[in-house]
Amino acid sequence: MTIRINLALQGGGAHGAFTWGVLDRLLDEPDIEVAGISGTSAGALNGAAFKSGWLKGGRDGARENLDWLWGRLGAVGDMRMPAWMAGPLMPGAISSALEHSLHYNMADAVSRMVSPYAYGPFYRNPLTGIADEFDYDTVCATAGPRLFVGATNVHTGKIRVFTGHEISTRSLLASACLPTLFQAVEIDGAHYWDGGYTGNPALFPLFSHDLPADIVVVNINPLERTEVPRSPQEIQNRINEISFNSSLLRELRAIAFVQRLLCEGQLPEGRMKRVLVHMIADDVLMRELSVATKLMPTPHVLGRLKEAGRARADAFIDAHKDDLNKNGTTDLDAMFS
Repeated sequence: MTIRINLALQGGGAHGAFTWGVLDRLLDEPDIEVAGISGTSAGALNGAAFKSGWLKGGRDGARENLDWLWGRLGAVGDMRMPAWMAGPLMPGAISSALEHSLHYNMADAVSRMVSPYAYGPFYRNPLTGIADEFDYDTVCATAGPRLFVGATNVHTGKIRVFTGHEISTRSLLASACLPTLFQAVEIDGAHYWDGGYTGNPALFPLFSHDLPADIVVVNINPLERTEVPRSPQEIQNRINEISFNSSLLRELRAIAFVQRLLCEGQLPEGRMKRVLVHMIADDVLMRELSVATKLMPTPHVLGRLKEAGRARADAFIDAHKDDLNKNGTTDLDAMFS
């Protein structure tokens, strides 16, 4: 029996390699079929690579395309930090070393004082070459998983969800456009920034009645931290995490409210969709990392994140595969109590 699920893939720069590992492990399950994908930033890139590869070569094709994507991202380095500084350090050590290095703090200060528009003809978005290499005939195809890419409209502050033939190099760049680093991406006269500000990722496109009830959220931004951030780096990092989780939490709260009304009989069955929410995350690992490692896609960091993603997906499958298409495994009431 085929188990159909939707995927909601968060953005988070290089930390999106965790999602790479999750997808790699899900592809090992021959009875799990991905029907819909909503992705933001790195999540959108992962979703596009997954769908395009799937249509070209099934599970092996999806895996190969994801490997290609992260191989290319690992070669980008970092606009603000030389890749050699990572050396053989573990991810947590890399984060600490980067956050307190003179080079990083100088570059970070410059990025807060100098607009990306100041570079004039020397400006370039390092993701353009990668986004250009996608096969948009397959990314935009009606076959395979339905793909939704979120970006933030600079003018209105609202989310824009691109799907079907709206998905292009520019919409993928828009979804991953951090405004302190990249110039806003213009599409049809409107300008867009990173989708994480308004939907990280957007869940509502997955509520369609022709898609399965299960939404598996791959969360790469820690929801909770027990310690109060004190250093400038820690404070900025937590601000980043909170802002990029806020839209997801709002949608999850709305789902919890609807589920409660359905359970209490205040809404008739079928009036609203009964969404089954699952979450794959590794907050322990992600709390060791920071904005610094998000901006530094070195092969070593990416490899460790992929391994962690595979491990967490493996644990999820062992514990909850039998719940898929039957029960949600994320306690939303406890999350918002």
